[in-house]
Amino acid sequence: MTTAPADALAAPPLRPFADLAVQVAAPLEVGATPRGRRRVIPITGGTVRGAAGWTARVLPGGADFQRIVGDTLAELEARYVLETDGGDLLYVHNDAIRVAPAEVTARLLRGEPVDPAQVYFRCLPRLETASPALAWVNERLFVGVGVRHPGEVVMRFFELA
Repeated sequence: MTTAPADALAAPPLRPFADLAVQVAAPLEVGATPRGRRRVIPITGGTVRGAAGWTARVLPGGADFQRIVGDTLAELEARYVLETDGGDLLYVHNDAIRVAPAEVTARLLRGEPVDPAQVYFRCLPRLETASPALAWVNERLFVGVGVRHPGEVVMRFFELA
């Protein structure tokens, strides 16, 4: 009897990778450009807890580059570095979209708290490292979800298995 082959095109499972709490400063408002309203939000620090029990800190000096496309859509591109409790560095380049009704988006842009259930916040973090112990992240894809709070962005990253 022949065993049926596994579905090579089945949806990949998600494996929890890390929870991040990224602290941010007040936005630098670049203003309305021909491509949308531009904002740069400095990243000042934060914490990370890995699903396997490791911890890290978000190093200050990164930023979230935002383009507010319309009343409901924001395109986000954040770049920052994590330092693990073992001293390894992970570079994060995280592309995201945030979609919410116009009145919720306006409240977010003013830095007000909003109900996370009203916001679609999804991200595609790319991770790079020179660490031999973490080299496997250079060869994996990740996805994530996020919630924007005043002064902080909370995210959960998953490895696409």
